[in-house]
Amino acid sequence: MRYPFNDVEPKWQKFWEDKEVFKTDLSDSEKKLYTLVMFIYPSGAKLHVGHWYNYGPTDSWARFKKLQGFNVFEPMGYDAFGLPAENYAIKTGVHPYDSTMNNIRDIRVMLKKMGTMYDWNAELMTCVPEYYKWNQWLFLQLYKKGLAFKKNAPVNWDPVDQTVLANEQVLPDGTAERSGAKVEKRDMLQWFFKITDYAEELLAGLETIDWPEATKVKQRNWIGKSTGTEIFFDIDGLDDKIKVFTTRPDTLFGVTYVVLAPENPLVEKVINPEYRARLDEYLNQVKFLTDIERTALGREKTGVPTGAFAINPVNGEKVPIWVADYVLAGYGTGSVMAVPGHDERDFEFAAKFNLPIRKVILEKGKEPASPLAEAFTEEGTMINSGQFTGLDSEEGIEKINDFLEAEGIGHRAINYKLKDWLISRQRYWGTPIPVIYCEKCGELPVPEESLPVVLPYDVDFKPGGGSPLARKQDFIETVCHKCGGKAERDPDTMDTFVDSSWYYLRYPDPKFTDGMFNKSLAEKWVPVDTYVGGAEHATMHLLYARFIHKFLRDLGIAAGDEPFKRLIHQGTITKDGAKMSKSKGNIVNPDEFIEKYGTDVFRMYLMFMGPYELGGDWSDKGIVGVERFAQRAYTFAMEHEGYSLKFPAYKYYELESLNESEKTLYRKVNFTLNKCAQEIDNFRFNTAVAALMELINEMQSTFSSVRDDLKTFVLEKLVYTLAPLAPHLAEECWNSLGNRYSIYEKPFTFSVDEKALVIDEVTLVIQVNGKVRHKLQVAVDLDEKSLKEIVYADSKIKGYVDGKQIVKEIHVPNKIFNIIVR
Repeated sequence: MRYPFNDVEPKWQKFWEDKEVFKTDLSDSEKKLYTLVMFIYPSGAKLHVGHWYNYGPTDSWARFKKLQGFNVFEPMGYDAFGLPAENYAIKTGVHPYDSTMNNIRDIRVMLKKMGTMYDWNAELMTCVPEYYKWNQWLFLQLYKKGLAFKKNAPVNWDPVDQTVLANEQVLPDGTAERSGAKVEKRDMLQWFFKITDYAEELLAGLETIDWPEATKVKQRNWIGKSTGTEIFFDIDGLDDKIKVFTTRPDTLFGVTYVVLAPENPLVEKVINPEYRARLDEYLNQVKFLTDIERTALGREKTGVPTGAFAINPVNGEKVPIWVADYVLAGYGTGSVMAVPGHDERDFEFAAKFNLPIRKVILEKGKEPASPLAEAFTEEGTMINSGQFTGLDSEEGIEKINDFLEAEGIGHRAINYKLKDWLISRQRYWGTPIPVIYCEKCGELPVPEESLPVVLPYDVDFKPGGGSPLARKQDFIETVCHKCGGKAERDPDTMDTFVDSSWYYLRYPDPKFTDGMFNKSLAEKWVPVDTYVGGAEHATMHLLYARFIHKFLRDLGIAAGDEPFKRLIHQGTITKDGAKMSKSKGNIVNPDEFIEKYGTDVFRMYLMFMGPYELGGDWSDKGIVGVERFAQRAYTFAMEHEGYSLKFPAYKYYELESLNESEKTLYRKVNFTLNKCAQEIDNFRFNTAVAALMELINEMQSTFSSVRDDLKTFVLEKLVYTLAPLAPHLAEECWNSLGNRYSIYEKPFTFSVDEKALVIDEVTLVIQVNGKVRHKLQVAVDLDEKSLKEIVYADSKIKGYVDGKQIVKEIHVPNKIFNIIVR
């Protein structure tokens, strides 16, 4: 009696869809549960194993919560703009819109075949005007508040994809995350969102959300808060000042030179003409280096002098001004006061270029005159520091700060590593930026009533070193809404992370036309209760979404401070220990396994492979054991057809009324129910599947000795517990038992008989000289005197100990009794 998954799975998929079993009543938020996976990028027509591993187990968790009686909202959508579709179009000539929409149709069919319980009434996609109109509206609100702005800035340029990349999209080796190309530095006029205004709140909010600690640490480090001091150095012969930020103002008397980043505007002001040639040569050398390359540990320091001097504000000493690429224009002030005696980078630089190294912090136990073999970076006692000499560093920092503020030459300050979010992209397939440029009126935001600025279809999107929309004259050329004169549209499109920064707010009513999202529904359903997706989004999507949510809250249209209450990261499925990729030829195609075993078995095997957050290594052999388990469950249900009607089960059973086999099985099913509820709730699917396998084994050994109504009890509990993990199989088994409704139509609380979880007997292992000789069933926590009487009265043990001297007895309560004899 083979499990006919080819018939069963489409049968129940049709049933669910026809009956709208998974349509969420959004008006009822009393026991609401909003669960979401990061929506899919429709760059390919097929779902790979990674998609399955993301979507299948999360759907199982959502099904489990529905069975517990929660009103679960689990929608799905498509992150449809972006580079892969455009690059595919460049390669094949198929328009990005056409390929994307075809892929969405195919993916929708596959997701339904997977057996997911998505509410398809809430489906959305980001590449249609009805959605991206609100990206543009969001841009305008940020613009009004001064949080969307344009500036000329050094950017990361991908020469292959011909576009600007955010810092987060550049890998540590200086290559582009997507194309693999060597990233170049270019100065370009770009649009930014001022995420830095929310830096402190983004930090504080991490303490309020249930996210993996590793992800919170990444965001903390990315935001990079430093408490320190801003100090102003005069420039000899100029009215300009150099502003530096330091966390160690106690080392100020140890400054022996000042460094400007190559991009710092002051470079052009301070350069001595005699040093111009060397400077220009140096700037040409470093302009293509990424920030990551420039600040890499172990990289040899480079730089050139400017011939100019800065003046130390605390002692009036003139120190040379250098230009060096280890200082970044985008971090801090783009300038540093160099203290080689007490900073490792400055020490390396000073040693290479023979610059003075001065000791101003004394390490405990060292002499002031002893030379520094390396930078001393810890706190100590201030020396060679004028009136502050003799203070310990902690006190010295405060005294120096007081002095600087009193003299007006510095002040306490907080600095963040976080940079503003660069959103300009020189690509076609994205949201047009809603700004025009008029010869008379200058830069103007498009009026809200003129939205959306529709992305034109007929565009030459092949790379040309600039934005493809710039070549579309009937798009670029427009009329100024203010003066009626000629104007041009902004040719760039937005970073697609804008699309995904607020999509969760629109899901409850994706066809809403009176605003960005349905505010009344969002107030009831947001934040998302459980959000599942890759850890690689820690400092991009997950940070940007938190920022935009806080901004929308400040506008008064979003409720709460955070978008995602609980975050789960799925692991990675590998093949032969390596990450799957086309280039390695180790891609696992789910289709061949689904055709052979069905979607439920494939879903369960993925969950059984290992802890969800770690993933696992794919093995074709491992799926056979899961198939065997599914077959056994199906066989049990078929062999007991109609039992729910013929032999209805009691809610609970009195243990005293059961024989030994019944008692054992009753305990086992309650233990399994309890175990699975805990494990599934915490995304530990592998141990839940293992527990069900153990239950099946127990059923096979005891079922013949169990009365019929208890068989019904066990079978119903098995099927209910199986339902989140293998939904089609469970429905078929439930139906076979005689139930004429979907298992999901009548929520079931995973309640257990607590009395059945109490163990009153244990299996005690009896050893003689460390070797297992027997096993006895004894009462839990039996006193040692009574235990010895039972052990030594046993006929098997007598054969090992009679006539021998008992040297020692080792008793591990409820586990082992070891007799040492000679």
